[in-house]
Amino acid sequence: MNKYKEIANIIFPNINQTVNDLEIKYPPRDLSEDAIVTRFAPSPTGFLHTGSLFTSLVSWRFAKQTNGVFFLRLEDTDQKREIKGSGDKVIEQLIKFNINPDESFLNEGNYGPYIQSERKLIYHTVIKEMIENGMAYPCFCTHEELNDIRKEQEEKKDLPGYYHEYAKCRYFSDDEVIEKLNNKEDFVIRFKSQGKNDEKVVLNDAIRGDIEFPKNIQDIVIMKSDGLPTYHFAHVVDDHFMRTTHVTRGEEWMPSAPIHLEIFEQLNWKKPVFCHFPVIMKMDGDKKRKLSKRKDDEASVDFFLEKGYPIEGFLEYLMTLANSNFEEWRLNNSKSNIFDFNLDFSKMSLDGALFDIEKVKSICKEVLGNMDKDTFTNNALQYAKEFNIDLFNLIKKDENYFKEIINIEREQEKPRKDYEKYSDILPIINFMYDDYFSDMKFNVEYDERFSKDLLIEILSDYKQVFDINKSQEEWFSDMREMAINKGFAKRPKDYKKNPDEYIGHIGDFAEILRLATCAKSSTPNFYDVLRILGQNKVKNRLNEAIELLKK
Repeated sequence: MNKYKEIANIIFPNINQTVNDLEIKYPPRDLSEDAIVTRFAPSPTGFLHTGSLFTSLVSWRFAKQTNGVFFLRLEDTDQKREIKGSGDKVIEQLIKFNINPDESFLNEGNYGPYIQSERKLIYHTVIKEMIENGMAYPCFCTHEELNDIRKEQEEKKDLPGYYHEYAKCRYFSDDEVIEKLNNKEDFVIRFKSQGKNDEKVVLNDAIRGDIEFPKNIQDIVIMKSDGLPTYHFAHVVDDHFMRTTHVTRGEEWMPSAPIHLEIFEQLNWKKPVFCHFPVIMKMDGDKKRKLSKRKDDEASVDFFLEKGYPIEGFLEYLMTLANSNFEEWRLNNSKSNIFDFNLDFSKMSLDGALFDIEKVKSICKEVLGNMDKDTFTNNALQYAKEFNIDLFNLIKKDENYFKEIINIEREQEKPRKDYEKYSDILPIINFMYDDYFSDMKFNVEYDERFSKDLLIEILSDYKQVFDINKSQEEWFSDMREMAINKGFAKRPKDYKKNPDEYIGHIGDFAEILRLATCAKSSTPNFYDVLRILGQNKVKNRLNEAIELLKK
């Protein structure tokens, strides 16, 4: 028997299938020639990072706009770092952002399993054949021996790693290897690199064009002692047999590309198109740095979900990071679905995209402002059910009343834009509900320029003339006339010009009424607020304000 085969059979005695069997089991996908197959491959090590959401959004869009496939593969081979349940949570969060994988461990297709730890048979089949063909070998080096190699390299100022003359297990005779295996010595499997120091390799990146790297010379570990593969090897095998056409990932993986390219090359497999996305950055003082899980709340998509930023708005913001021409398209297609825009690899930024929370807020305010009252209410209910039970109960108590409030200056050509996120709703409209107003009214502070007697007089007189059945123009005219009669200027600029002639201006007069009836100085359109509160409730609140002032 060939000694390589003998070694392979000692390591993998129960592997009977071949790589060719895998090629038959996982044939090329039945898709059109220009269809793109992408994947999102998270590790189950915590929350979904905003950068990962960006990568998955772009990957999903390229698949969808070409009638391709977007699948999710869970990369759980580093089981020491795994957080139980985080894989399920990642899919839940993707779905909340309307990014639905065509295939995943929850919705399996024909190219599974979709969890790496369940694909061990596939990896072992490939590794066994690599050993038989002299492309891989077992390494028996202990941690102490590897440390000694590293120390020697440091002293000689050589490149660190396991390669060339430092790859001592590579040069064991076949009989030595067989003896060590039969003696049950611990081992890992290493890839036998053919790279040389002076050689170069070119990565053709869909975003960055041709990039030249030194060719890989490292005999990297491809299977750990626990039988699981390393990322570098598993990614190549998975993307080949899952028929990924475009490997979309962050630019931090670019230095590893020569390793992946050499493995594809030695296995004689067609290389996918590599697409390295810019890392999302943040300003920290006057310096840029990566958006950090440890330092930045906005690094986790949980932050945006819990705060209630509208999904549509946050995705639109990410689209502005994806392609440089998206915003120009948006200006010309303000009412269109953002996914009517087709992404283009050539329009992606080469530099780290700078995360701008103020721009997120601005876009989300536009999105919420342009929603009709029914959509807004349904979305608010979904948010509140999970994150704000007080808001949920408020809406459910009287949904039509809530819709009336939310619809103030909405559903018109230039709608009012009060809300950035669903968590803003309750702080803005709580005064419309008696349970909240009854506490708020005790904290009202009127302008010190106006005596209590004047305030009581204004509120008492206004209570007598207030009529919500009048039009907004009539209502405002009545209020202005009363203000003038009480010594307030008709316009703020008149008061500013001659402050000694007036006790205030029309805005001050309106604020007195607003504080008495709403317990806050800033509200949505005041006339609409009074109309929705109704004649009796407004008069009751005026009475309560008068009594509090008397006390």
